Amino acid sequence: MSEIITEYRNENTKNIDLLSTIDMVRKINEEDKLVALDIEDELPNIAKAVDIIAKQFLKGGKLYYYGAGTSGRIGILDASECPPTFGVSTDMVQGIIAGGDAAIRVAVEGAEDNFEQGEKDAERLTDNDVCVAISASGNPKYLLGVLSKAEENGCKTIALTCNHDAAILEEAGHGICVEVGPEVIAGSSRMKAGTVQKMVLNMLSTASMIKIGKTYENFMIDLLPTNEKLKDRAIRIVSEIAEVNASTAFQTLIDSEWKVKTAITMLKCNLTKEEANDALRKNCGVLRRTLKSFSKV
Repeated sequence: MSEIITEYRNENTKNIDLLSTIDMVRKINEEDKLVALDIEDELPNIAKAVDIIAKQFLKGGKLYYYGAGTSGRIGILDASECPPTFGVSTDMVQGIIAGGDAAIRVAVEGAEDNFEQGEKDAERLTDNDVCVAISASGNPKYLLGVLSKAEENGCKTIALTCNHDAAILEEAGHGICVEVGPEVIAGSSRMKAGTVQKMVLNMLSTASMIKIGKTYENFMIDLLPTNEKLKDRAIRIVSEIAEVNASTAFQTLIDSEWKVKTAITMLKCNLTKEEANDALRKNCGVLRRTLKSFSKV
């Protein structure tokens, strides 16, 4: 079998074990600098993926990330950060790793080669959902099993890989391929390939949440203020958008049960909590649309 691109040897780092510490980390940094530029060429495909995800979200669908090893862990990371950031339910974006939850911390040998387990793990997918299969090489049998079952269930499928010969690109309905070239350490796809996956998944989840109204301008207006830092952030958001002082923002947040959009609507539209919540419901929870409905324009 021909060697895949993620296993190639990097000519720029052949002698890395002979370098001083500063030159060693400089080499790593030089390679990392290339990642964002590599992603740039794939922005049209990333944008199309965002539109697919946002459309399914509006149907009540969910976003599932599937991966093995590093890819699975990065998917879980991005999924776990969506509820506190955007105030969504914990099942709206989910990360599934080959080998189950135990594989989050400890590698489960052979998990990525299990086609049947991939099929089993994808049984939950519906025709309203989106499945993103993540892999640097793009060839794990586990993911091919996932994509096979996803297609059978009518689920939208997206492949994210760093290898133009990836099998998952052939099996998925839409593909994103960011080739980062050989890693600093040959085959260590937790490095540049892992960075690519983290950056692209951030784009997919963030941009799709923006498109369904989870932000106002660049504020996270659906955040869950579960600690002091987030409560301070909520006060600043309400204060700036509603153009009131911090004490007024704080009191209104208390009155609104710490619901940022409700507090803003109360202040901007001179409404009670109940009236503000009702207005938001009528506008599908989209703050910009809600405020516009009360404008005099």
